Amino acid sequence: MKITVLTLFPEMFAPLKESIIGRACGKGKLDIEVVNIRDYSEDRHKKCDDYPFGGGAGMVMMPQPIGSAVCAVDPEHRALRIYTSPKGKTLTQQTVLELATREHIVILCGHYEGVDQRVLDMYFDGEISIGDYVLTGGELPAMVVCDCVARYVDGVIAAGSLVDESFSDGLLEYPQYTRPATYNGVSVPEVLLSGNHAEVDRWRREQSLKITRERRPDLLKK
Repeated sequence: MKITVLTLFPEMFAPLKESIIGRACGKGKLDIEVVNIRDYSEDRHKKCDDYPFGGGAGMVMMPQPIGSAVCAVDPEHRALRIYTSPKGKTLTQQTVLELATREHIVILCGHYEGVDQRVLDMYFDGEISIGDYVLTGGELPAMVVCDCVARYVDGVIAAGSLVDESFSDGLLEYPQYTRPATYNGVSVPEVLLSGNHAEVDRWRREQSLKITRERRPDLLKK
């Protein structure tokens, strides 16, 4: 899979070179391409933003540099093109699974007060939000999308690790424990030390239901 990120601040994506995602890219399991939108600006000063028509605070990203960048990285529109925006469809595990089936995704990171609507209408397939809040730019949401989707690319993470985790079956994940068996006077639940796999599975299911009921009862309604 290839993910192309269009941004004004490519340096922000350095974390994707580390840990699991970085190793996956190094082994060729995943290709994350970070493109500087300024490189496609026709302005001699590489300007990519201007004041909004109609007035208002802040600046708006101009259509020309974005349109030129999109056409350069995906000339035949074979990729799924998405814009990270608070106005977009909320990112869910189901959306992640759908994105993971794509061979190429292009992600546009907005900044300042947003992006000229014309370039979104002309070149992009949809918008995605990571939650009901506003950030200073779309770079962090783009990294979230990259990380979520990368986990489902073959060879990035062992398949077994994707089974019993939050949202995999509509519930939040059960508590996890490791050595030592007793820490600061608190012991691991005895059932996890019993060796009885059926009882362990039953306990984990009960804990998942309990945690989901307490923290996200809306998931149980679904």
